[in-house]
Amino acid sequence: MSNDTVNRRAVLGAAVGVAGLAALPAFAQDGSTEFTEPATSVRNNISSFRMLQWQDYFDNTRNGAILADTTSRALHFWSEDQSIYRLYPTSVPLTEELTRRGVTSVIQKVENPTWRPTASMLQRHPEWPAVVEGGAPDNPLGVRALYLGWPAYRIHGTHDTRKIGRRSSSGCIGLYNEHILELYGFAKVGTQVRLI
Repeated sequence: MSNDTVNRRAVLGAAVGVAGLAALPAFAQDGSTEFTEPATSVRNNISSFRMLQWQDYFDNTRNGAILADTTSRALHFWSEDQSIYRLYPTSVPLTEELTRRGVTSVIQKVENPTWRPTASMLQRHPEWPAVVEGGAPDNPLGVRALYLGWPAYRIHGTHDTRKIGRRSSSGCIGLYNEHILELYGFAKVGTQVRLI
C-alpha cells in the first residue's frame, strides 16, 4: 500500500470523525453531563413519525381526539384535557383505493371483536373464512376495536405484528395489541377521529 493511499484514508477518517463530533449532543460548559439541546434541533424521532399538533386538525379536543396519519403510519391521541398524548405506530391500507380520509368519530368500542370480511374482501380472497370469532389467535382485529362512523372501518389491534409500519390492511388502521389496549382505555364513544 502506498503512502498516498494511507494519507487519503487518514484524511477521510479524520473528516468523518469531525463530522461525527459535530453531531454529538451539546453539554453544559461547566463539565456536567446535563444535556442541552442544540437550538437547531428538529423534533423527529428515529422512526420518522411526524410530531403533529392537535390544533392543526381539530377545533377542540372535546371527547378526545385521534389523528391517524397514513403518510407516517402513526396514530396520535390527545385526551380531552390534553394531559395525555400518545403516538403509536400503525399499519395502513394497502392502496389509495382502500384508504378513507376525513373526519368521523368512535361509534362503538368492542372487546375481542368478531371479524367478518366484507364482500369485496371475499371477492379478492375467496379462501378467507366468512367469520373469525373474537378471541381467536388468528382474528385480524386483535383484542380490541374502535368502530368508526364509516361502515367497515375500524382502529383495531393485530396479532400479526409484521403488519405494523406497513401498507397491509384492507382499509383499517391497525395497532399492536398492547397499544390498542391502552388506546381503548383512553378513547370513548364520541372521540373525534381524523384520517389524513
